[in-house]
Amino acid sequence: MRFRFEKGVDKEVRRACIEFGYWLRNEFFFPVRIPIYIKSSTSIKALDGEYVSAVFFEPFDKKEEPYIKISTGEYKKSLIKNGKDDALAEILGSIVHELTHYYQWINDFKPSERQANNYISKILYEYSQTREHP
Repeated sequence: MRFRFEKGVDKEVRRACIEFGYWLRNEFFFPVRIPIYIKSSTSIKALDGEYVSAVFFEPFDKKEEPYIKISTGEYKKSLIKNGKDDALAEILGSIVHELTHYYQWINDFKPSERQANNYISKILYEYSQTREHP
């Protein structure tokens, strides 16, 4: 798992993602390389044409590389509205959500939004036990 940051991504978002990535790599096994593209835009156009905040690309052929894209363009608004910790937790939660789909893909499980949403609170809780702030 590696992050790729687009120019213009907030420095605090970048820092939080990198620290979270170190923790994730120590806690979980990533059998297939998964790049996570952190975008500065407010949304991402999915393959079906819908605009979303995060997406997991799931190739049909397991020999092809999957990837995740996360938009962070709403960070400043969320920062003002919710505070720094919650604004960063939203972004980290999107990463967890899409990584859940990655593991569903690896294990040939049917994609489940319910499971992906459940793991957000579980993983972020575990991570929160290792530090004061995201």
